[in-house]
Amino acid sequence: MTCSLPRLALPIALPIGLLAAALCCALPGPAWAAANPAPGNTLDVRGADIRAFIQDVARATGTSFIVDPAVQGTVDYSNPQSMSQADMLGVLLTILRSHGLVAVPAGQGTYRVVPDQGAAGQGTGSNAHFATQVIGLRRIDARIAAETLKPLLGRGGVVIATPQGNSLLIADYSDNIARIRSLVAQIDSDNASIDTLTLRNSSAHEIAATLNALFGVRGEGGSQVLSILPVESSNSIVIRGDAGVVQRAINMAAELDRRAESTGDVRVVKLQHASAEQLLPVLQQLIGQGEGSSNAPASGSATATTNGSSTLDPNQAVLITPAGGKRPTLARAPGQNALIINADPETQRTLMEVITQLDTRREQVLVEAVVVEISDEASRKLGVQLAAAGRNGDIPLLGTQFPSSQPGIMGLIAGAAAGSDDSAWAQSARSAAANSLLGLSGGLAGIADQAGDVLFGAIITAVRSDTGSNLLSTPSILTLDNEPARILVGQEVPLTSGEVLGDANSNPFRTIERQDVGIALEVTPQINAGGGITLKLRQEVSSVAGPVSASYNELILNKREIDTRVLVDDGAIVVLGGLLDQQQRQTRDKVPGLGDIPLLGRLFRSDANSDTRTNLMVFLRPTIIRDRADAQRITAPRFDWMRDAQLALPGQPRGGEAALDALVRDYLRSAPPQLPAPADAAAGTPQ
Repeated sequence: MTCSLPRLALPIALPIGLLAAALCCALPGPAWAAANPAPGNTLDVRGADIRAFIQDVARATGTSFIVDPAVQGTVDYSNPQSMSQADMLGVLLTILRSHGLVAVPAGQGTYRVVPDQGAAGQGTGSNAHFATQVIGLRRIDARIAAETLKPLLGRGGVVIATPQGNSLLIADYSDNIARIRSLVAQIDSDNASIDTLTLRNSSAHEIAATLNALFGVRGEGGSQVLSILPVESSNSIVIRGDAGVVQRAINMAAELDRRAESTGDVRVVKLQHASAEQLLPVLQQLIGQGEGSSNAPASGSATATTNGSSTLDPNQAVLITPAGGKRPTLARAPGQNALIINADPETQRTLMEVITQLDTRREQVLVEAVVVEISDEASRKLGVQLAAAGRNGDIPLLGTQFPSSQPGIMGLIAGAAAGSDDSAWAQSARSAAANSLLGLSGGLAGIADQAGDVLFGAIITAVRSDTGSNLLSTPSILTLDNEPARILVGQEVPLTSGEVLGDANSNPFRTIERQDVGIALEVTPQINAGGGITLKLRQEVSSVAGPVSASYNELILNKREIDTRVLVDDGAIVVLGGLLDQQQRQTRDKVPGLGDIPLLGRLFRSDANSDTRTNLMVFLRPTIIRDRADAQRITAPRFDWMRDAQLALPGQPRGGEAALDALVRDYLRSAPPQLPAPADAAAGTPQ
């Protein structure tokens, strides 16, 4: 094996050439050259292994490098100008940094060359190019500062917040740490002024909202000028910001509070969303006033009764104590959804805070249910019936008849034996025979004849029935939060609840009760703070199955009902319950002994088999509707679905207008609902 010495761009020979000659056989033909620290030396490196380059710089600068086994890569660098030892060492550190490597000090004139991912755990020294420092903070939180500084760190840099001492532990390049320390010194300062004002006649929330609207945000960037915080316990506001702006805000708040003192003791509050009728008893309980009573004492609290009124309970304390001994009074303005408050300013302020928190837009819940029922029923019947009888009673009646084989042969024999007799019995027998034949299902084959006074006959019946059904219903209803709602799609079916015939059928009468039959959904939703929805619901699917029997015309009702209370996430589909039912029935009617005879026994027995399977599932999906945009997103797809269903009907002109669109335009004088724009869908439109 041979190798060629690389070209040296040095005027004198150095020991570096000997090392390069030893390494060139392991390199795929690199072209490199290193320069010694003497003036006029140049550096020209082409595709050199970085480990060999580090060793050459170490020899040229007199510095020791400990190279980690994970260090890999090639170096391309050219500088025709002369370089000193310090310049050459700086070039090496820059090349290492570009390769994701760092040189960590490990003693006097010694460095460790390691990947920058692990550099944070290496030791440091003075004037190190990768260092670890602790920066103490005085005003800002260390965890917030650490998250803010992470994007400013170099590759491999680490910043850790130490909450115990509210300081930052930073490991990074020395120059970057110096820049970060300078930035932290500017951020960790507070020149703002803080002032507090206690209000006597106004609400802290109201004044804070007013000041925020005036001073809170300024400019397109939304820079914060003042921080205004209401304190409910003392009815005060705390203002923080520039000293001059803080003083202006304090003066304005004091002026607003002074003017509120002269507004009077009577105030009319028009509610935006809440019901005055429902809110009045709650507020009366707070001040100890019974509804409709003007002589209620100032102590004690109101207790709600079953009819919606409230009475005083002297054993309970009043939650809002009036100031100055003046008894507050509340009243409702019928027809205007407004409350009238007659109280001192302090009590008015407290009541207004309660009203503001309660008078908010109520959320709605759309409850959609899906009822799926799939059933399959198959049955088979095969039977043989025999009969023989004499007209004059000389020959006893002989025959076989089974419940699973219809029509029964005995009824037919009785009708034939009646002949032309006009007696009541004969007429009844002929009528029963005719009815059994009219109600025949399946196949019927038989023979009948007469030999003298002997009648005989045989019937073979065969029936096969297959019934399948796929029932799908989707009731849905929209209701306010905590408000019950009910939807029914069906009929009222009359059912007999009582019957009296009287003596000798002299005054008969019957009482009828009508019952709802169809699809019914009753639900009361409750939206929880965690985002879930508690549903108290009752789902019923009922239908008329028909009369009990041919001789008893009372109706049989099929009913599937679920009455439960569940917790469902917003927009999630859950199964409320269901039924998986499979029934197999095999029936054999036979004459003892004769029905067991091989082959011939088929004449003395009847077989019936039935297989019934029913799959029933009820699914539920609640959706919270918070604003107008949510309502549009729910309404528009359903409106489009109904429009497309109308246009798909036979006889509709292609490209024509649906009747639903024409009705909305001409009768409602409105436009069909549309999906909200993306901006509205993201932010919503408050109401």
